[in-house]
Amino acid sequence: MPPLRAGHHLQLLEGSRHFFPALVAAIDAARSEVLLETYIFDTTGTGADVAYALERAARRGVTVHLAMDGFGTPELPPFWQMRFDAARVEWALFSRPGAFGLLSPGQWRRLHRKLCVVDGTVGFCGGINILDDLHDPNHGALLSPRFDFALRVEGPLVRQMHDTMQRQWSRIEAVGQLRKARLSGAFERLRAGYRAPQPERPVPQDARNARAVLLLRDNLRNRAVIERSYLRAIGRARSEIIIANAYFVPGGRMRRALVNAARRGVQVNLLLQGRYEYFMQYYASRPVFGALLRAGIHIHEYAPSFLHAKVAVVDGRWATVGSSNLDPLSLLLAREANVVVEDEGFARRLRDRLVDAIANEGRAMDPAAYERRPPFQRLKERLALVIMRVLLMIQGKKYL
Repeated sequence: MPPLRAGHHLQLLEGSRHFFPALVAAIDAARSEVLLETYIFDTTGTGADVAYALERAARRGVTVHLAMDGFGTPELPPFWQMRFDAARVEWALFSRPGAFGLLSPGQWRRLHRKLCVVDGTVGFCGGINILDDLHDPNHGALLSPRFDFALRVEGPLVRQMHDTMQRQWSRIEAVGQLRKARLSGAFERLRAGYRAPQPERPVPQDARNARAVLLLRDNLRNRAVIERSYLRAIGRARSEIIIANAYFVPGGRMRRALVNAARRGVQVNLLLQGRYEYFMQYYASRPVFGALLRAGIHIHEYAPSFLHAKVAVVDGRWATVGSSNLDPLSLLLAREANVVVEDEGFARRLRDRLVDAIANEGRAMDPAAYERRPPFQRLKERLALVIMRVLLMIQGKKYL
C-alpha cells in the first residue's frame, strides 16, 4: 500500500443532504476545471442541483468533464443532453454493456468510483452517487434517507485524484466513448492525460493535520490494493473494528481476518444492508454470516432505509471512506477509490456516527434465529451464490 502523507484537511459528509451542498459550492467557485466521475448520475430531486452547477460552470468558461458508468447510467435524459451540449459540458459514458449485457466477458468491470476534483485543489471521494437520498431508481421514493458517506479533502492526494481522473477521461475519449468526440484530437488528449505531475499547491497551514492516502483499485497493478489495506488494518486491530458496508460478501482471507480478530479479543461490529435491494448481493452475503456469528462478531442490519456506505474505523484512529464494497464485484472487477485516513479526530467523527447508527438504526442479528432460517431462504442464498460464482467465472475470476 502506498504510504500515508501528512497535510490533509478532511471533512466528513453524510448523504447527499451534506455532500451535494459542499459539491455545488465547490463547483460554483471553480475558475478553471471540474472533473467528476460517478457510477449513477440521476437528476431526480436534489441530483438536479449538481447538474445545474455543472452547467453554470461550463457557461462561464470552466472546463467540465463528467464521466458516468454505462451500466449505472445507461443514458442521460434528453433534457440534460440538450442543456449540457448547449453549455459545452463534456460528458461521457464508460463501457456501455454489449449485446449480451453483463453476461459478456469484461462487462462487470465497471467505473464504480465516485470522485470529483475542482481546480486541482479541492477533491471529493466516497460512496455517494449523484442520486438524491430520498429517491431510488428501482424502488422509487424512500421514506428515510440512504445511509452513505463521502469526504471533502484538500492536500497532497488531490493531485493524485486529478491525474487519475484525467487519465480515465483521456482513455474514454480515445476509444470513442465520448459523445461527439473528435478523432483528430483524441491522441493528443490521451498524451496530455499522462503528463508528469505538476508541483503541488501549498496547503493552508491550518489544514496540515491528517495523514491520508488515496487507494485506486484497477485491473492492472492495483488489483488488490483496497482489500490489502483492510486486511492490514484488521490484522493490526487491538480493540475495535467497525465496518459499514452495503454489499458484504467477503472472500476467505477477509473472513479469516475478521474471525481471527474476534478470537484475540477485538470487538468486531458489522453494520450491513438490512433491506432487500438486489437479489444476488442480498442473499449471497447470508451464508457467510454463520462463521462470523459463531466467532462472536456482532452483525447489525440497517433498518430505516438502504445502506450504501463503504466505510470502516479501526481502533479509533484508522478509517476509510470510499466506493469499494467488500464483495467480489468491487474487489476483483470494478474501478474503485477509497481514501484511508490515520487521524483520531476524523476517525472519531465517523466512529460516533456508526455507533449511533448501530444503536438506534440497526437490528442486531440473533445467532440462534440465523441458524433457524427456513429452507426456502437457504435455497435462495445458495442460488445467489451460484449466480455470483458463474458471473465471476465468466469474467475469469475466482473469489468465493
